[in-house]
Amino acid sequence: MATETLAQTSTARPSIILDHVTKKFLKRNTHSFKEAFVGWIRGRKVRADEFIALDDVSFQIGEGESVAVLGFNGSGKSTTLKMVSGVLEPDKGRVFTRGRVAGLIEVGAGFHPELSGRENVYLNAAILGMSKEETEARFDDIVAFSEIGDFIDQEVKHYSSGMFMRLAFAVAIHVDLDVMLVDEVLSVGDAPFREKCYDKIEELVARGVTMLVVSHDMSTMQRLCKRGIVIHDHKVLYDGDIEEAVSIIKSTPH
Repeated sequence: MATETLAQTSTARPSIILDHVTKKFLKRNTHSFKEAFVGWIRGRKVRADEFIALDDVSFQIGEGESVAVLGFNGSGKSTTLKMVSGVLEPDKGRVFTRGRVAGLIEVGAGFHPELSGRENVYLNAAILGMSKEETEARFDDIVAFSEIGDFIDQEVKHYSSGMFMRLAFAVAIHVDLDVMLVDEVLSVGDAPFREKCYDKIEELVARGVTMLVVSHDMSTMQRLCKRGIVIHDHKVLYDGDIEEAVSIIKSTPH
């Protein structure tokens, strides 16, 4: 992504900038593939309505800030994270990021079930932008954090869902990064493991990593973030103190 500079609203130099961003999707009005196929055979066009996921959204996040994005389902929270990660491009406006961006958006998306845990660590680390040398240097820490133990050399397809998610999260959290995007992935493992994940994220933030997080768990937001951005009806409704942001989302009708 480009790294141009816009007028700053934060005292820190910006790590993330959304500048009047609009994103639209087409929502097809058909109930099934069969109906779409029959319509195509009969020469009828499948009608598609335009759905606006984000509507002229602007904000800046300074280097080292921890910011929560709050909103109801379908408000545009996850679309915002995907814009910042580069998975989606805006239809209007511009998105800028500074440094290496790693998304804890789909943890374990790069894991292959036929490969061992060890092989998957190297594979997923590479997908997240780590070199082989970086992965080797962090391998023991990744395995220790995951609590996988001797299972590291077994094929991932034999893992329980909890083991899989712990190893995937351990890889993602050990990436050298400047900006971390977190989307509903802090429900991995049991309570002690989740606490360890929180501690690790707080350690990264203390080191100056910029964080943008989406979660339905308000206590998670309040613990990890000082600032909250409320997106409602696909626009920014509020941008400020996290406590006020949580209060607004709780009092805003669906």
